[in-house]
Amino acid sequence: MDDPESNPASFLGAELRRARLAAGFSSQEALAAKLGYDRSVIAKAETGERPPSPEVADALQAELFPAGPDGLVIRLARLARRADGPIPSWFESWLEAERAAHMLRLWSPLLVPGLLQIGEYARALFLATGLDEDAAAEHVAVRLGRQAILERAKPPHLVVVLDEPVLHHLISSSQVMADQLTHIAEMSERPNISVQVIPADTGANAGLSGAFDLASGDGAPEVLRMEAVEDVTVESRSLVRTAANIFVRVQADALPRAASRTLILEAAQQWKTR
Repeated sequence: MDDPESNPASFLGAELRRARLAAGFSSQEALAAKLGYDRSVIAKAETGERPPSPEVADALQAELFPAGPDGLVIRLARLARRADGPIPSWFESWLEAERAAHMLRLWSPLLVPGLLQIGEYARALFLATGLDEDAAAEHVAVRLGRQAILERAKPPHLVVVLDEPVLHHLISSSQVMADQLTHIAEMSERPNISVQVIPADTGANAGLSGAFDLASGDGAPEVLRMEAVEDVTVESRSLVRTAANIFVRVQADALPRAASRTLILEAAQQWKTR
């Protein structure tokens, strides 16, 4: 563990451990069971390996600091995450789940998911968040590096559902969009990768509240990553179940693989002619 005096994540972890013991939870398992999480969520928060997500921080605040000050755990967790580099510690849990997964299910109503992004598409997104060129390049390298799991001898099964607006949302330039969509179509020809698109004329669908990813691995809890103002990785059983149910519903609204590939290539051609 890093020095709590100089590392915000370690400082928060030490305080959480003291508060847990003071509240009568002699083990991490006991607190995790009370809050409905896997023990690893509490263990990683206490060691500083992974500051708690806003959802977990809320639960810890209510259980360990009922008298306040309000929002203390969330504020300290946010500070700890901001002290991280291009791979924040809170995201490490998702990377671990992603690397260990035998199946990944991704739903995206607005943007191409990171595992299918090309470099210029990803670069435009990072620049739009306010990063400078050097920082954006560093983040792009990390994102593209994650895609190595798709090149393994035994890659995970990747199931992606996109809303059709993803195909028509200009990111960077028309040429980048054409290259990006062509890349998706090519990747979708692999036997372990399924990409389906919900056509625009479907109207409302169950997933319009936001994008999310689900990672399923052998002998490990299913992990959910939700996109919001700040991405959140959670292992709450109830939230994972809710997301899984939403995925089933959006996939049911999507076109089959072949028809989806045709739609993607048609959109790519449209970008080429602009």
